[in-house]
Amino acid sequence: MSYAIVYSSRTGNTAQLAQAIKEALPQEDCLYFGQPDAKALAAQTIYVGFWTDKGTCDEPTAEFLKTLTNQKVFLFGTAGFGGSSAYFEQILDRVQQNLGQEVEVVGRYMCQGKMPQAVRDRYASMEDSPRRTSMLENFDKALSHPDEQDLKQLKEKVRP
Repeated sequence: MSYAIVYSSRTGNTAQLAQAIKEALPQEDCLYFGQPDAKALAAQTIYVGFWTDKGTCDEPTAEFLKTLTNQKVFLFGTAGFGGSSAYFEQILDRVQQNLGQEVEVVGRYMCQGKMPQAVRDRYASMEDSPRRTSMLENFDKALSHPDEQDLKQLKEKVRP
């Protein structure tokens, strides 16, 4: 069965997930690997990866998802804030709304991803509060993600 892996990665986190999927699947069946592109539409199954922007996928990914017609899709992504599967499910639900009804979602996966240092600097400059402390703790926790466990879980989800 042919597949394509399409992803958008601002900080390299989603690219790591895309590479893990590529490693887990038969290489000879891969028709396309890279940024959102119409070349991927020829595949029977498309693995679509995104980074989280304001609670949903980035705009290039949203536009690509809207072009899908009758393919099977596996959604995967990263978010700087993590620790809650309910939060990840909300993001995935919003991302999935970009798909037409004829597209079959065959799987979904999200994990936390590290953020740029500029984000931590912005948090650190905020007025001291429990919210600021929580944001700084989350940033520091995210630094190791995606980690080996995240990649292993993803590979297990996509293996035939």
